[in-house]
Amino acid sequence: QPGERYAGLVLDAEGHASHHLVLLPGQAESVSWTAAKDWADSAGGELPTRQEQSLLFANLKSEFKPRWYWSAEEYEDDSSYAWFQLFGNGRQGYYDKSFDARARAVRRFAA
Repeated sequence: QPGERYAGLVLDAEGHASHHLVLLPGQAESVSWTAAKDWADSAGGELPTRQEQSLLFANLKSEFKPRWYWSAEEYEDDSSYAWFQLFGNGRQGYYDKSFDARARAVRRFAA
């Protein structure tokens, strides 16, 4: 589709091909985690997982501003927090879901 960028092949825990990842055009700015998920859905995709964000950083870093972007994953020890990635340096962390960060949407297709 126009504006989409192929990000690469995602591997499962055993190192086998899991799925292909495509970055969709557009982004949301200054949105909470819940709003980011809703935005990604309206864009025809989903928020990327932490693993997928690492792949996006490795292969498509230039498509991102050097800011915080929400991932699809909640923090395991406290569901009021979610994971994000800083696309300036690739660092991942978690923060309160009400924090205003950016969002990009991805879609997946079978490997």
